[in-house]
Amino acid sequence: METQISTLLTAAAARTVPVIRGIRDDQLGHPTPCEDFRVRELFNHLYQNVGNFTELAARKEPDSTTTPDEITGDWRTRFAEQTERLVEAWSDPAALEGTSPASGMPQEMVGGLALLELTVHGWDVARATGQRYTPDPAAVALLIPLFEQVGQVGRDLGLYGEVIEVGAEAGDFARLLGLTGRQTVL
Repeated sequence: METQISTLLTAAAARTVPVIRGIRDDQLGHPTPCEDFRVRELFNHLYQNVGNFTELAARKEPDSTTTPDEITGDWRTRFAEQTERLVEAWSDPAALEGTSPASGMPQEMVGGLALLELTVHGWDVARATGQRYTPDPAAVALLIPLFEQVGQVGRDLGLYGEVIEVGAEAGDFARLLGLTGRQTVL
């Protein structure tokens, strides 16, 4: 089966997995657009959250108390496998029904946040490692109104920076990045 979210997650994974595979070991200490994270920490954060959102699709409570260092063994391949599990979990239409017991948000919104995580952090890693990242336009179209709904709560929790205004000529992805507090010129 397939859902709109799983289709968009597939497209986001197809863009983010090659970026992760393209990280050189000597780039793990590079700064990222996320002020609190170097590439290594951002990868660990993304890896953990992909797993967490997989659990949330099944309405399970993920363990977010610690962020393990996943940069061991063939971590790039493990990330690709982790994203496959994420897509599979959100392919079940039941994953989008009802309210998340973990957050109290509609499950459909939780799936959208998984898409946001994979899309924006894919760009963050690409930016930090000198790679190109072109998001899926359909994902961006879904994410802007979603982020307009939840962004302030995330800012209040310290998850996102303040909105950075982009010019009227900026594209939708630049607008989304600005909403998440990322300084960019696209």
